[in-house]
Amino acid sequence: IFEDVVPAIRKWREAGMKVYIYSSGSIEAQKLLFGYSTEGDILELFDGHFDTKIGPKVESESYRRIAASIGCATNNILFLTDVPQEANAAEEADTHVAVVIRPGNAGLTDDEKSYYSLISSFTELFLPSST
Repeated sequence: IFEDVVPAIRKWREAGMKVYIYSSGSIEAQKLLFGYSTEGDILELFDGHFDTKIGPKVESESYRRIAASIGCATNNILFLTDVPQEANAAEEADTHVAVVIRPGNAGLTDDEKSYYSLISSFTELFLPSST
């Protein structure tokens, strides 16, 4: 877990936002990862977990299903990813998207770099309060 992640999520939750994980890893694997992270047990920071049982991350319908399951309009969701194909699918579902650039991630094409909102740290996100 990058050092900017936990403080940012705490700040978002204090502002009344909900935070969910959507991962290619199973929900059980997510809970192990976040239950025994380098930051300790951070499971309390998440309102829920989704895996590919909800649908593939490269299909827009998966994002619509997540929105329906959490009772939220897709245009009130921000999806963070490092995979342009996932970003494209989320955007097709009318969610907001930011592509996260981190060490070890696959590179982006020049077109992807110019098209997507890019961040290299969660501290670069300035989200409106939901309260």
